[in-house]
Amino acid sequence: GYMQRRTFLRAGVTAAGALALAAVHGANRRLNFGVIGCRNMGRTNLRSFLKTPETRCVALCDVDAGILEERAAGVQKRSGTTPRLYRDHRALLDDPDIDAVIVASPDHWHCLHLVDAVDAGKHVYLEKPVANAIGECTPMLAAQQRTGRLVQVGQWQRSGQHWQDAIGYLRSGALGTVRTVKCWAYLDWLKMDKAADAPVPAGVDYDRWLGPAPARPFNPNRFHFHFRWFWDYAGGLMTDWGVHLLDIALWGMQATAPRRVMASGGAHAYPDGGMETPDTQQAIFEFDGFTLSWEHAVGIALGPFQRPHGVAFVGENGTLVVDRQGWEVLPETSRDTGLYKTPALPAREARREARGLDQHTANFIAAIRDGEALRCDLATGSLAAVNAHLGNIALRTGETLAWNGTKQRFDGSRTANALLKPTYRGPWRLPG
Repeated sequence: GYMQRRTFLRAGVTAAGALALAAVHGANRRLNFGVIGCRNMGRTNLRSFLKTPETRCVALCDVDAGILEERAAGVQKRSGTTPRLYRDHRALLDDPDIDAVIVASPDHWHCLHLVDAVDAGKHVYLEKPVANAIGECTPMLAAQQRTGRLVQVGQWQRSGQHWQDAIGYLRSGALGTVRTVKCWAYLDWLKMDKAADAPVPAGVDYDRWLGPAPARPFNPNRFHFHFRWFWDYAGGLMTDWGVHLLDIALWGMQATAPRRVMASGGAHAYPDGGMETPDTQQAIFEFDGFTLSWEHAVGIALGPFQRPHGVAFVGENGTLVVDRQGWEVLPETSRDTGLYKTPALPAREARREARGLDQHTANFIAAIRDGEALRCDLATGSLAAVNAHLGNIALRTGETLAWNGTKQRFDGSRTANALLKPTYRGPWRLPG
């Protein structure tokens, strides 16, 4: 069967992987890639990859025939290549022509898609969040380490110049001691009404879409894009926007695991809405020497510091505020700290954020070709995912949780520990 074949192949992966690496080494060598999960971020990442010369999209995999055909036509039009089309990711991964894959499936599929891809000798550009459960991160990291494949996580802000500049300023020490960091996302466009179960749309392999998630009738709310607001497949805004912004907080503070986490929230904006994950949420993470807070609200666009989203590093001399448009420093008002208001930098430009993504995909390709260091490897991406999931587990248990980062377990909460690992629906099995 498939699993035996995979295990048998695994032994030869290192040699095959070395050959594949040699084949794409050097800036002018062609990089053949495939895409698993072709809709939203699958398409965005695919287009970004094609901006780097000598990349070729040779294969696409999706459970929705309509999306597959639409995307194939798009690739043909953009690059003149006709990609091979797959419904089963394992068949795509058996294709020896493929050097790397973009994994942009729903969160609940990330673990299986990543592990199968690196075991097949492919490098992976993995959409965020890394996983849909803390307990999936460990087998994913083990698979990456075992195979030595390169994995870049799509937390592309790491490649944006103004984010790097902001972190550089933070590290300069000009703010003095930073003891509070705030992260937030306020989205006025997100509102979802309840929807009735419905027939599976034509051309959709719904059983494969569900994969390891529990079997249940098809519901349009739980499908394309909106799967994000259901625990079976994702973690709501806490993981969707949370990983991007928490990642910056952890990077800036050089922090990994909090000691304690508590959270509050619920369906406060739309009590009769269709979202299962909370539309309003706050979480507090207690680290050594500082506190990190997260908050989100749907139906409201104005957040802290007059910004819909952002990260604020609150220091004794001033506060650095950064978002996708730029960054600025606000001096402490109670005394003269020598800091002066720094206007938002760079100028707020339209589509600024797209640049960070293109630099991020280019960094991944350069890592494969030339050994450039990855900006957001799997270990880094896992930190943001783990912290975001901690905020959700604190919310779902209603407990103040003590987290043991070394053991990746909670101290003294059976309820919380039960939420660490997902139960996979057969025949799918949690790797490791």
